[in-house]
Amino acid sequence: MSVAGRVFRPVTLIKLAVFVAALVPQALLIRGAVTGNLGVNPAETIQLETGRWALKFLLLSLAITPVRRLTGWNVLIQFRRMLGLFAFAYAVFHFLSYWSFDLNFAFSAMLGDVLKRPFIALGFTAFLVMVPLALTSTKGWIRRMGKRWAQLHRLVYVSAILAVLHYAFKVKVFTGDPVWYAIALAVLLGARVVWWLRQPARRVST
Repeated sequence: MSVAGRVFRPVTLIKLAVFVAALVPQALLIRGAVTGNLGVNPAETIQLETGRWALKFLLLSLAITPVRRLTGWNVLIQFRRMLGLFAFAYAVFHFLSYWSFDLNFAFSAMLGDVLKRPFIALGFTAFLVMVPLALTSTKGWIRRMGKRWAQLHRLVYVSAILAVLHYAFKVKVFTGDPVWYAIALAVLLGARVVWWLRQPARRVST
């Protein structure tokens, strides 16, 4: 196949569209910051929105495997890494907005927050868990680590659980969005448990 044929395959075009769409939330935040349309507390808006989108992309990445198994659309697996990396990117923006706006990049203040405020500890741990997953997301690391790669990347479930709890404790409201995110995560993890129990001979990483 020619280079042009590879570039313009339908899957490639869809991946490009998903990539561009994933940048939209950040672009809207930048536009809002420039035009002064982020509400009365722009810093809080940026923190909340980047955190929400990190969680959304994390859940979308976890949704790939169940949807693929239900539909047989194996091509969806090509989008999982991209969605996971966007989840990490928005988590980075979320962490940096908190560290800069709230703490002026003071490391000691951040450490104090982590030790004294449970919801900060939950979010920070969720973020730290994502770091090795993002760093080892390349094909080269997959080859080098072999089966250990799958074992390491099961930590995404831990990160997702901690992220949902972090959000719920942050907004201090256990209705609305926090509940829906928790339900979505429960369904996605529950689907994996059901699959694992029904296919004991095929216990592979998802």
